[in-house]
Amino acid sequence: MIQRPAGGLLITGGAVVTVDDDFTIHDPGWVHVIDDRIVGLGAGEPPPDIAAGVGRVIDTTGKAVMPGMVNGHTHLFQTFFRGLADDKPLLEWLKDCIFPAAVHLDRESAHLAAMVGLIENLRSGATSVIDHQYIHIDEGIDDGVCSAADQLGVRFVLARGWSDRNYQPDLMESGDQILERVRRVTGKWHQHDSGRIRVELAPLIPWGCSDETLISTVAESRSWGAGTHIHCAETKIEVDMNLDERGVRHVEWLDSLGVLGPDTQLAHSIWLDDGELDTIAQRGAVVVHCPVSNMYLASGVSRIVEMKQRGITIALASDGPGSNNRQDMFEVLKATVLLQKVHTLDAMSLQPEDSIRMACNGGAAAFGLPDEIGVLASGRKADLVVVDLESVFTAPVHRVASALVFCATPFDVTEVVVDGRILIDDRQLTMVDEQELLAKATQSARKVFKRAGISSRITR
Repeated sequence: MIQRPAGGLLITGGAVVTVDDDFTIHDPGWVHVIDDRIVGLGAGEPPPDIAAGVGRVIDTTGKAVMPGMVNGHTHLFQTFFRGLADDKPLLEWLKDCIFPAAVHLDRESAHLAAMVGLIENLRSGATSVIDHQYIHIDEGIDDGVCSAADQLGVRFVLARGWSDRNYQPDLMESGDQILERVRRVTGKWHQHDSGRIRVELAPLIPWGCSDETLISTVAESRSWGAGTHIHCAETKIEVDMNLDERGVRHVEWLDSLGVLGPDTQLAHSIWLDDGELDTIAQRGAVVVHCPVSNMYLASGVSRIVEMKQRGITIALASDGPGSNNRQDMFEVLKATVLLQKVHTLDAMSLQPEDSIRMACNGGAAAFGLPDEIGVLASGRKADLVVVDLESVFTAPVHRVASALVFCATPFDVTEVVVDGRILIDDRQLTMVDEQELLAKATQSARKVFKRAGISSRITR
């Protein structure tokens, strides 16, 4: 594990984007970190006594310092599945692109896919990741994924996915199996490294989950203080399936079973009616918006502006690389704003600050740490990202928030700090040889697709 700078860390000279209630920006400003916490910040130059006592100073002149974003919904195993579904809607994509090869994953391949995917997240400004991990062909896969998060130092929730009916047979489990297996995972990984890694249960999709198992897994997750993560109303056909079988829409069904609450994360949430939006607002559940994936699969457009008007907490996410091809949170920031503008035909429907709030404040709520991450403030966890604003893609900067949302890219991320540890330093990973890892992951992906009998153009 990367050690924290002895004597603390001082970041100076940049525009400190706090994402607090007033969206305060100290430009220039400073941030002081000791151990895993922010202990001070402000405008201008840091007090001389602080500057004299720290072990490491990072000069961020010409850069922005912002809270680490939260990627509120992804599937890390799909790092091996990029570019296989450029022409398919969701259900065809699952049947033709995901199921055939996913059943050939094992602990090693899942670990390597997670390593690459988590580095992609870090390089894209996400210091916290929720992985909806539903492949359990090898019972060691969950351990392999969590060990990747442990090795890299990212803040991580394993949303341990499951389905117990109507799904790919090799990927289904009984209710008893789910509870037995997740208890082994939580025994090792839940609250690991002072809570940096946590576990919750994650029913996969409404049509793949029985009422009985959903109720029991929600109770189990709540018993250790964790939440529930589920795909919700991602496509119209899935809502119609629920209406045909159960006579109710997705949110109505979840609410009738006592599932909805502030500890519930509803991924996608596209095909919702007014009543469902009102119910989500009343229960305080969190919507996790995946705009790039929703466009990629032609699933639809979430009613983000109306959710915001109702006071619904909204987080942002890339979704898995299999239905996006990238896990780029800067791309998600931009797509969130632009998609609502063109959908509502209102250029003022969302502002850059709205998108950043969703990725930081909303993401913190989805992650279950609304008072710990998502804001730069004294006492908060030291999870932050430094973004270079002095490039031909961003400069000159008139508004920092606008530059971050509409101009910045992963290449502009120069430093990433999680829990007070510097994971990316001057654009270099500090905990692993990136090229060596990519070579191993490419070899592993080739083996997975060979076992699946799927032609692949992986040649390296």
